[in-house]
Amino acid sequence: MTEPDIRPADSADLDSFAATLGDHGFFTDRFNRQRKALGRLFLARLDGRPAGAVYLWLEQAEEPPIRWYLPGVALITHLQVHPDLRNRGVGRALVGAAEDYLAAAGHTRVALAVRTDNPGAARLYDRLGYRDWGHGEVVCFAQLVLPSGAVLREPERCRVLVKDLPPVTPKPRAEPTSVAALPSS
Repeated sequence: MTEPDIRPADSADLDSFAATLGDHGFFTDRFNRQRKALGRLFLARLDGRPAGAVYLWLEQAEEPPIRWYLPGVALITHLQVHPDLRNRGVGRALVGAAEDYLAAAGHTRVALAVRTDNPGAARLYDRLGYRDWGHGEVVCFAQLVLPSGAVLREPERCRVLVKDLPPVTPKPRAEPTSVAALPSS
């Protein structure tokens, strides 16, 4: 099985991913946020074709309970895999890329919200080590960017899940090579 190719979004990617996954406004908005260092949009290709996307939200959480209980914790949002390419490791690879990015930047925890009516996603996150945060359900808002540019916000009941990230251990530096003593003159 081919492994997904995961990388941060580039402006040249937006049209092909929006055409494949839908919601061009979403991709444009998240790419613009990435350019302002407010988040990171990761894209997955499988066998050369657009397969999925995930956005790593680095801003303060929009939902008050998440801001209160998880201040400064990045959020994995909008994980999406093309229906024809599900169960091929794309979602796992996208989440892993977001986690690796955070760990390398020194973050020790990550969170996400999963709709209560999405048991398939909840199973994936459970397999990846995410656990309930212990503060009940939260009303989150899905955002759909309309072709006009207007944003439609729809409330969703969600469970918040968290995962502690292992610290990244820097690679040891190479030992300096000894310099032989120069002969004295």
